Amino acid sequence: IEQPTFPKITEMCVKMIRRVNDEEGIKKLVNETFQKLWFTPTPHHDKEAMTRKILNITDVVAACRDTGYDWFEQLLQNLLKSEEDASYKPVKKACTQLVDNLVEHILKYEESLSDSDNKGVNSGRLVACITTLFLFSKIRPQLMVKHAMTMQPYLTTKCSTQNDFMVICNVAKILELVVPLMEHPSETFLATIEEDLMKLIIKYGMTVVQHCVSCLGAVVNKVTQNYKFVWACFNRYYGALSKLKNQHQEDPNSTILTANKPALLRSLFTVGALCRHFDFDHEDFKGNSKVNIKDKVLELLMYFTKHSDEEVQTKAIIGLGFAFIQHPSLMFEQEVKALYNNILSDKSCSVNLKIQVLKNLQTYLQEEDTRMQQADRDWKKVAKQEDLKEMGDISSGMSSSIMQLYLKQVLEAFFHNQSNVRHFALNVIALTLNQGLIHPVQCVPYLIAMGTDPEPSMRNKADQQLVEIDKKYAGFIHMKAVAGMKMSYQVQQAINTCPKDPVRGFRHDESSSALCSHLYSMIRGNRQHRRAFLISLLNLFDDTAKTEVNMLLYIADNLACFPYQTQEEPLFIMHHIDITLSVSGSNLLQSFKESMVKDKKKERKPLSDEETDSDSNSGSGSESEAEASKPRRLRKRVDSDSDSDEENDINAVMKCLPENSAPLIEFANVSQGILLLLMLKQHLKNLCGFSDSKIQKYSPSESAKVYDKAINRKTGVHFHPKQTLDFLRSDMANSKITEEVKRSIVKQYLDFKLLMEHLDPDEEEEDGEVSASTNARNKAITSLLGGGSPKNNAAETEDDESDGEDRGGGTSGVRRR
Repeated sequence: IEQPTFPKITEMCVKMIRRVNDEEGIKKLVNETFQKLWFTPTPHHDKEAMTRKILNITDVVAACRDTGYDWFEQLLQNLLKSEEDASYKPVKKACTQLVDNLVEHILKYEESLSDSDNKGVNSGRLVACITTLFLFSKIRPQLMVKHAMTMQPYLTTKCSTQNDFMVICNVAKILELVVPLMEHPSETFLATIEEDLMKLIIKYGMTVVQHCVSCLGAVVNKVTQNYKFVWACFNRYYGALSKLKNQHQEDPNSTILTANKPALLRSLFTVGALCRHFDFDHEDFKGNSKVNIKDKVLELLMYFTKHSDEEVQTKAIIGLGFAFIQHPSLMFEQEVKALYNNILSDKSCSVNLKIQVLKNLQTYLQEEDTRMQQADRDWKKVAKQEDLKEMGDISSGMSSSIMQLYLKQVLEAFFHNQSNVRHFALNVIALTLNQGLIHPVQCVPYLIAMGTDPEPSMRNKADQQLVEIDKKYAGFIHMKAVAGMKMSYQVQQAINTCPKDPVRGFRHDESSSALCSHLYSMIRGNRQHRRAFLISLLNLFDDTAKTEVNMLLYIADNLACFPYQTQEEPLFIMHHIDITLSVSGSNLLQSFKESMVKDKKKERKPLSDEETDSDSNSGSGSESEAEASKPRRLRKRVDSDSDSDEENDINAVMKCLPENSAPLIEFANVSQGILLLLMLKQHLKNLCGFSDSKIQKYSPSESAKVYDKAINRKTGVHFHPKQTLDFLRSDMANSKITEEVKRSIVKQYLDFKLLMEHLDPDEEEEDGEVSASTNARNKAITSLLGGGSPKNNAAETEDDESDGEDRGGGTSGVRRR
């Protein structure tokens, strides 16, 4: 392979290897490909082939530096597991070859670092080689035992670049895994490691301290038992913290703390890190002393969480998080509960502190998971001698209690405009669910809400959790679907950066897919669940539900853009829209009529006897109410009159309006739900190419097979409820009502009135003639929806319908043509 082709090969390998957790067929293909490419033994004499292989692997590892190395671990585990019981183990042999050759390459790169021309390239390659060795060590640390002494000197690397720090951290991680497996390592070797690690802990920043303390924990706890060495280090930082605390207590305004801030931050972090890996209440450390170290550390760190400097607070919370890994029971302390829950639930609290508390919980759960897996492995080895599984259950009981303590606040952290906060909250919930620490049903609405996140990675993670819950517990998703949609609206409200813009329920991209489309696709397969879900959503538009207008817009958006597959789905919605319209529309008109003043008849122009009778019944002053009693031919003529009649009606109603404009605003507000349903019905007619006759003939009780045909979706059909958007943007509910606004609301009332009178289409009067009632209804709909002709919102011919059904028995399709 020539050098120039390497980047292409690396890119292809990266794309392929990321599919290692895909469906079975792809997973098998990936495993086979990389077994041939990387994990097949190379003939000893073919040094060139071995170098190519090493360069390829390290290039792929380097390319995945920012996205993580889970795929490598998964691949290696898959391959090694597949040959566990085989007598010939080519993968194991190939791994041994690779590790030995990687170590050789490290030594080569180390020698060539003095060459200033290639320093950057070789430094990068050195990091990639050491990172790859660490990945091998994680899965098979035995492979690195013979190379531990070769790796140790790299702890003394002089740090001037990011790569140098990465070398130190990865070497510390390798030695942490490998040193406990060495048989009879020399005292000098162990003492050198301890000293090197201590120098690094004292000298460098957080990342180095964290990995070096972790490595020191493995070396001292499992091999050297050199507790005095660690105790001295702990006391150094603990003593510094105590001194600073006392000085601050004596004089909170003193400049001593500001002058010693770097030392304070380092001490807070290091005391916590040491407490994570060492139990200082063990007599090996404190001897016969009766002092409770963990409580003292808790008191000290808690003191600095109340400091005015956010950086000091953050480091104190990091320190606490470390200490809780060694002593989880501290999380039940009242002051700790108050601290964590206040930070998570306080809207005005710093984002950094919120994220840090969530990170603490995430790290604790990850550590617990690792412990549980280790306990499981140990138990399998000695299953008959001890019941280690029981020990694991006790541990998971502790985790479960802790997560139930903080669950509500973690879930509420989803409602935040910073994606980082939502990201860590979701991580904590995913870990909690995967470990089975809580009942999953309480998380379902929040996961549905997180499935609408703007970031695809978070959406996918939340959706995946829902899929897992649905596999184990059928019906949970359906049970919480409506609550989840309402919550998704709240999440979108929290994310919305421009409060003046109404929250919309579809994605603003080419697909215009509903934000809750994944939820719908999970429910739509079960007819009973789907119908119950859709009816529950449509019930929110009922005037008695008192749902806020923006939420109705959000739900209408989703209903307009759900991934419907069969004709039955939109037809069922339209059928129920008609039912809701007939009930809510009547209620709406009645409440408006009741609010009008009835004793203003004298001020109006003289009306005919028939109109006067109508007036005395309704108090509306509208001519259209009398229309119902007129013969059809006359009614048709009235409909086609000029706009002057409509003007007269508006003026008449205007005279009957009460002084208080509250009923008007109430009408405008409540009518938005009905307007949205009208618009939704017109949109679905247009989208699916249904005629009125098709909708009228639909019956929900008919066999599912009748409407099981696929939808023939029209392109370029968008849901744009202009009136509701204008209502929300102008903030009409809170703004002052002008004469012009009053007129527009009165006109809307009259249009509604006309629509309600002609809601049910009449049969045709004469062959091919459109009835006056249909005309009136279409006119009212056109007027209410802001001008778009209703004929554009339905199939223009019966042939346009989704299934090209027979033309008999229809009404509006023939008339419209």
